[in-house]
Amino acid sequence: MKLIFYTVLAFMATLFFLSPLPSAAANQTVPRPEYPRPQFERQDWVNLNGEWSYAFDFGKSGMDRKLYDAKGFDDKITVPFCPESKLSGVRHVDFIPAMWYHRKIRIPEEWKGRDVMLNFGGVDYFSAVYIDGKLVGRHWGGSSSFGHDITKFVADGKEHDLVVRVEDDNRKGTQTKGKQSSLYHSHGCDYTRTTGIWQTVWMEPVDNLGFASAYIIPDLDRKRFVVEPTFRNLAPGMRVEAVVRDGSKTVARASEKAGPHMRMELPVKNVKTWSPESPFLYDIDLTVYDGSGKAVDKVSSYAGMRKVHQEGNRLYLNNEPYFLRLVLDQGFYPDGVWTAPTDADLKRDIEMSMAAGFNGARLHQKVFEERFHYWADKLGYLTWGESASWGANTNNIEAARNFLTEWENVVMRDRNHPSIIAWTPFNETWERPSDSEQAMQHDRLLTDVYNLTHHLDYRPVNETSGNYHVITDLWTVHNYEQDPAKLAEYFKIKDDGRYPQLDPKREVSYGGQPFLIDEYGGIKWIDGSQYADNSWGYGNAPRSLEELYDRLERLTDVILEVPYMTGYCYTQLTDVEQEQNGIYNYDRTAKFDMDRIRKIFSKVPQGFK
Repeated sequence: MKLIFYTVLAFMATLFFLSPLPSAAANQTVPRPEYPRPQFERQDWVNLNGEWSYAFDFGKSGMDRKLYDAKGFDDKITVPFCPESKLSGVRHVDFIPAMWYHRKIRIPEEWKGRDVMLNFGGVDYFSAVYIDGKLVGRHWGGSSSFGHDITKFVADGKEHDLVVRVEDDNRKGTQTKGKQSSLYHSHGCDYTRTTGIWQTVWMEPVDNLGFASAYIIPDLDRKRFVVEPTFRNLAPGMRVEAVVRDGSKTVARASEKAGPHMRMELPVKNVKTWSPESPFLYDIDLTVYDGSGKAVDKVSSYAGMRKVHQEGNRLYLNNEPYFLRLVLDQGFYPDGVWTAPTDADLKRDIEMSMAAGFNGARLHQKVFEERFHYWADKLGYLTWGESASWGANTNNIEAARNFLTEWENVVMRDRNHPSIIAWTPFNETWERPSDSEQAMQHDRLLTDVYNLTHHLDYRPVNETSGNYHVITDLWTVHNYEQDPAKLAEYFKIKDDGRYPQLDPKREVSYGGQPFLIDEYGGIKWIDGSQYADNSWGYGNAPRSLEELYDRLERLTDVILEVPYMTGYCYTQLTDVEQEQNGIYNYDRTAKFDMDRIRKIFSKVPQGFK
């Protein structure tokens, strides 16, 4: 039955991907109109996407010129698309050290009596927000979402000037940038930059006693959900109610006095588990009542009852050993760069991957927007949450400070998603020195981030993908060897008992963790014309499609035959600009015979699901 499902999915995907994506979000007055935070959703909100005015500030003199007090700028930009993108209407691809945004906002009169939150899904990298010339707040971190309480700066029914100042310097070495190029041109595995607002901006009213957050923990072994809510403020007599529903049927309910550090337990009988084979989601409603019994805030959420843990060298999903067949997904779009043109494009990328035989993705060097995780939850798609760590020098103390704060916010934002089964804060920290004393800051940062992540969440942590391991729950290596025989030799355990690793002098030895090759393949194949003059892939390109299919299958079979292996990640889902080694073209059109591709990536070693 499962094979039939993926066969049909592959056929539909092939039909759907015969033509390029549209160059703009189709005929939408407000781009990206969907609510951007699906696991913490309120009914009242105003989407601020659309046309803003802007001014570049190449000399970073805007503060001297008091641009924070602006009533508008001369040029127009479409938010939430970055100025480097086509969809923004700007398409400025040179470095932008600073820029300013402006738009008018009006607070609905029916919001009277409630506080007003101004929320940003993502602004790269530093931002300062002003209303009518007054500073509201600042934020550091190009990948973390944030909000400012603007209540005291606005009046119901009155129009105000909203100004956002942005600064971005991905060559400084102290901020995360991911795969954004530090040179003018895209090169190697670095691509077009993203500056400024790149995710939805919105306002919503929130009661002074409303929710600040809610951590929802699935506990499969005890057949319960544990909910840990926090509040903007506390007052005598406050209560919080949590309701778990299976469709229209209530399966669990709890009501308790609100307080700090509270945990609500919601037992669920006849549990339905979440997995790629059956991605069932429970709806969860959370309501705060004040001392008089009035409901002052309600948040809609959802959760999947699933368990992920490691025992020995195996990774388990719902207490069964599970083999990960992941694909590297970098989340770049030809017209939107870091921002998907539409919500449907996020869903489509997951469907493309599933049609190719993968059961999940390593989300690479980018913090994906929450709507992507929503679709992964809905479709049953396993992911590893990763940061955009490249650009932040792990030996630099300022970079460490910046990273810790940003990563904490990322984990706390995304930790309710059942589709995320592991965290990967760093990728290939090549800057680690070989000398142990010189490497002290690098090793300290990776250890601190590992411990911080475990304080925030229960999932396994792969502290640095590929190299250099300091402390990790998952042992990961990268190898782009194109000769299957040589790849098989690489995986042989050495005479001294040592398992494959990059450099035994720079990292700890393998300690029996689940072992994965989370980057391999990357076979170059150009379908039609090259995207760029500097197109590349790993190794020598096959001379024919038959040679490609043969190489791909033999490389993958080598991995499947390694007895201690628990998963792989193939590079990559789509071409990205000059890196043309994807399963699909950059514009998401079909590149190969998907039936043959799916048969290769659907194989599972004996003893695994």
